Amino acid sequence: MLIAPSVLSADFSNFAHALAEIEASGAEWVHLDVMDGKFVPNLTFGPKLIADLRGKRSSSIIFDVHLMICEPEKLFEAFAHAGADNITFHVETVIHSHRAISVIHSLGKNAGISIVPSTPVSFIEELLPYADQVLVMTVNPGFGGQELIPACLEKARTLARLREERGLRFLISADGGVNEETAALFREAGVDVLVTGSTFFKARDKTALVKRLKGLA
Repeated sequence: MLIAPSVLSADFSNFAHALAEIEASGAEWVHLDVMDGKFVPNLTFGPKLIADLRGKRSSSIIFDVHLMICEPEKLFEAFAHAGADNITFHVETVIHSHRAISVIHSLGKNAGISIVPSTPVSFIEELLPYADQVLVMTVNPGFGGQELIPACLEKARTLARLREERGLRFLISADGGVNEETAALFREAGVDVLVTGSTFFKARDKTALVKRLKGLA
């Protein structure tokens, strides 16, 4: 189980401090939600933030960039050069998703595909052999602090079953409603990566929280 705290819930005036907290907690990834106010009803940041954070930190923490934007393929190269390790796009925003995955791979990055709660797993089955990560949105994207939509857990179970049946290697990531009460549900469903925002940044002991989310405490 990997933990990926989302800076969407951090203090936007001090991202460097947020990144330092994530590193100190033992979390393996930092999740960076890029929003354009079109695909989702919110605005966040662009490639410069990723580049600036990369410039301040030299650790091995994975920068997991989640593009919740229209026409994401226009910015793959910019985010790759800025220092993203994983680049995930929404299949709802791209017509030629296989080509998009190939472009991300050509930039030397891991390619992720994501689906919103209303998109079924069947919509992405043909892409599973090519993806490094499948991100299941378990809330309607755009804002942090929302409650889990329980029906979305079945998507994770379906993905885990398809992965095993077909001998595939993609990671299953879940974003939305991840907290100490729901973490066990996500683990049972076969999720490999838990994206957590408000729960992480509100925690007084973030290292202990990470261990509990992993099921180690």
